[in-house]
Amino acid sequence: MSRGPKTAAVVLTDEERSELQRLVRRRGAGQAAVMRARIVLTADAEPQATNRAIAVRLGISRQSVITWRQRFLAHRLEGLVDAPRSGAPRQVGDEVVEALIVRTLETQPVGATHWSTRAMARQVGMSQTMVSRIWRAFGLQPHRAETFKLSRDPAFDKVRDVVGLYLNPPDRALVLCVDEKPQIQAVEGTAPVLPMRPGQVERRSHDYKRHGTTDLFAALDVKAGTIIGACKGRHRASEFRSFLDQVEAAVPVDLDVHVVLDNAATHKTRLVHDWLVKRPRWHLHFTPTSASWLNMVEGWFALLTRRCLQRGAFASTDALKAAIHAYIDHTNAEPKPFAWTKSADDILANVKRFCQRTSNSDH
Repeated sequence: MSRGPKTAAVVLTDEERSELQRLVRRRGAGQAAVMRARIVLTADAEPQATNRAIAVRLGISRQSVITWRQRFLAHRLEGLVDAPRSGAPRQVGDEVVEALIVRTLETQPVGATHWSTRAMARQVGMSQTMVSRIWRAFGLQPHRAETFKLSRDPAFDKVRDVVGLYLNPPDRALVLCVDEKPQIQAVEGTAPVLPMRPGQVERRSHDYKRHGTTDLFAALDVKAGTIIGACKGRHRASEFRSFLDQVEAAVPVDLDVHVVLDNAATHKTRLVHDWLVKRPRWHLHFTPTSASWLNMVEGWFALLTRRCLQRGAFASTDALKAAIHAYIDHTNAEPKPFAWTKSADDILANVKRFCQRTSNSDH
């Protein structure tokens, strides 16, 4: 009985063997490429092994071993790379794509503020799918818009003072980010929430009943990630000073206290000034106007809103306060400090570029 042609031997050069071994060891290499390299390396290391034996050892099909063994013998290492796939030639030329991009960026449709894929497809005479693909390839999203606010503070260089505290805090000192989240509403839907179930998200009534508001004062310990918080009925200077008393009682007496806060009027009253004069270990660092993003406690406020308040149902301000304090307790039980990464120079350079861009824009 004939057993068919004998399998051709795979004999690697030292360079080929080293290249394939590096591919197998490389982190992040594609699994398909690694498997092809292992097929060839095994065939080289065990010249007596059949294709079936190699397939069993590597957990793949015999035909895969035959295919990549033959391709290697025919084209060496280049044979292990996928050949370009055939397909219909591209029907939309570079000139057409460029014209569509220019139209998207520099014009707007009649009777609308921005282009949609359908409106643009009708305008340029191509399919909606093609317009969508081109926009996606160039990162264009005409349906989206974001807001921004540029600080007009002539002393915007205060960024260096605040960021310096984050990146290089003083010795024997505590850095606190302090702010208020005013007018948090205790709201309750007019109907019970319909819980999530397979195939359907949670649903709640679009209208709601109001049960009052509370104002949250919070101080974030930058290094530890813990929160000192207090809910009060109003956010006047007297409430702010009372909150400072609470923070003073919680801070070790042998540490200086550096406080990052914004330029709200309640932070600069005579009442607060007199309180600070009696406590020389306290040092205030004001962020530039319209730059609340420099205060890291704003990040914690965002988490509080998203995880606790946004979808909460509170039948009274007491229930709202209890939920807020429970979230504060949870934060302090498992604190995760925010990590500030940008230097003051990077921030100032970015703001400068953005100001130049807006001043030069024709829109």
